[in-house]
Amino acid sequence: MKEKFLNLMRQIVQEGGEIALDLLNDNKPTLKPDQSVLTETDTAISALTRRVLGDLLETKEHILIDEEDPRSVQHFDSHVLESTPYIWAVDPIDGTRNYANHFPVYGVSIGLIKDCKPWLGCVCFPALNELFYTDGNKAYFVKRPFCGDTETTEIFFIDQEITQQSEFYLIEKFFKNFNWDYNLCHILIPACAVSDLCWPAIGRGCGCMFKAHLWDFAGSWPIFQKAGLELRSIETGTVLDTLNVFHYMGVEGNVWRLKDHYILSSERNFGILRQSITKKKVLPQI
Repeated sequence: MKEKFLNLMRQIVQEGGEIALDLLNDNKPTLKPDQSVLTETDTAISALTRRVLGDLLETKEHILIDEEDPRSVQHFDSHVLESTPYIWAVDPIDGTRNYANHFPVYGVSIGLIKDCKPWLGCVCFPALNELFYTDGNKAYFVKRPFCGDTETTEIFFIDQEITQQSEFYLIEKFFKNFNWDYNLCHILIPACAVSDLCWPAIGRGCGCMFKAHLWDFAGSWPIFQKAGLELRSIETGTVLDTLNVFHYMGVEGNVWRLKDHYILSSERNFGILRQSITKKKVLPQI
């Protein structure tokens, strides 16, 4: 069963990646009400996902939480989540603004949560010709994943020492609410959740600041865990390791968005990174 699910995930990210590359020059970007970008590629990969998973989604054991499907809000219910063994979450194009501007840092991401715990994940970077995935036991980084010249490397536990050579990834609106201590290391804002989360799993960065929706990290979630990395609340230090509605905003337009800001890092580096992030003081209005 696990192998079947993993094959379906690989099919979705492979065919989704091909769609992304084929439509790159004619993706017809528009803006959603929240000013995020939507392209025809997003909707095409969303439809592909429902087609590939169609038979499974007809059963009571599977549901799909899809960024581009408004019906996903129907699953925001503790009873639904706890009574559904397999919860799929797909982000057809993560980093859509990058994609719409022909910037190569974007990905097709799908995760499978089993009994409310991250289990299988598959993230493809079509323009970079790279794939990250986990079979539930081990995680892998694959160069040239869908051709005969594939190079696969197992992802192992990583605890990168932070130096001035290191790079830490920030969310786009970080400086609206926070300050950064540049004495620790350098920063980068790739504007793509899956790169922020997958790259540190192979030492390409020491971690990231994170706040997004479930579909933004569901595919990466079990992958970075295999590297010994976790998302920890910047406020409480609590590890995000279970799907629970308590952690999400649950409000119209942002139902599946995380309430807290999180830091992705090793356990050792969490405290170091948290000390380098301070909230901006809100000045009283005169």
